Amino acid sequence: MKVNVQAPNFGVDNKLIVFIEKRLSKLEQFYDRIIFADVFLKVQKTSEKQNKTIEILLSVPGDDLIVKKEARTFEEGTDECVQSLERQLKKRKQKQRAFF
Repeated sequence: MKVNVQAPNFGVDNKLIVFIEKRLSKLEQFYDRIIFADVFLKVQKTSEKQNKTIEILLSVPGDDLIVKKEARTFEEGTDECVQSLERQLKKRKQKQRAFF
């Protein structure tokens, strides 16, 4: 699976990119036909502590799965997104099994 990380207005640390790729690679054990993942990292200028937005677009045959979370850190938000995508992929796989 190819992972594209985009972060407008700031530079992304290489450790964060490796962390994101590692977490997203775990999704392949739930659904093996993932084509690519686009990850968008944004920092909002607010006084709230949860000012980091993580949006992940997962491309799978026939559809795209999109998850958007806000968190204190990008790592925390990535974990939340991956958990949500994991649930969606399991649900999708169960629906496909029902048809076959």
